This record gives sequence, structure tokens and C-alpha cells, in this order.
Amino acid sequence: MMSERRMSFGSLLKRPSAFLPLLMSAAAFLLIIAVLATVGVTHRQDEGAPARIFQLLILLQLPIVGFFALKWWPRSPRPATFVLFLQVGVVLLSVATVVLLESHPAL
Repeated sequence: MMSERRMSFGSLLKRPSAFLPLLMSAAAFLLIIAVLATVGVTHRQDEGAPARIFQLLILLQLPIVGFFALKWWPRSPRPATFVLFLQVGVVLLSVATVVLLESHPAL
């Protein structure tokens, strides 16, 4: 059995605290795509349920990512750093998409 002291990148990605934020970010991004495909870009006062779901998916990742960082970064700093960068990158992709859509009224 592999020691928990030294984990590889692939082994860390199998941990729920590593892959759940990735899945949540992917779900948030797919939600954006689904709304764009069905409704298109609309600028309304009330953001509606999809916006609330997106916000929850992004916000609820914070404690999971924090737990991952506190638990795995001291034990396996290099692979944990790569996982953290991956988690942050996928969140930034989703958030940047929303910011881009909101800032360009012509889209």
C-alpha cells in the first residue's frame, strides 16, 4: 500500500478533496454552456436559478480546496501544488467566462 506521506499527482487526484472541486467547476462551466445553448445571452435584473446554482458551485468549493491544501500540501508539496493550480485554473475558466459574457453586451 502506498504511504500517505508521499503521494503522486495521479494518486492525489483520486482523493475526493482533489477531484470534487474539479467536478464542481466543470459542472459550473457546463451550466454556463447549457444556459447559453437554451436561452442565449440575456441581461436581466434577476439573475435566476442558473446564476444562483453557479454561485453555489463556485462558493462551496472553497472549504474543500482549503481542506485539501491543509491536509496534502505539507505531506506532498509538489503534487499538491499542481492539483491546487489545476483547481484554481478550472475555477478561473468558469468565472472568466461569466465575466466575459457580462462585460460584452454585444455577445
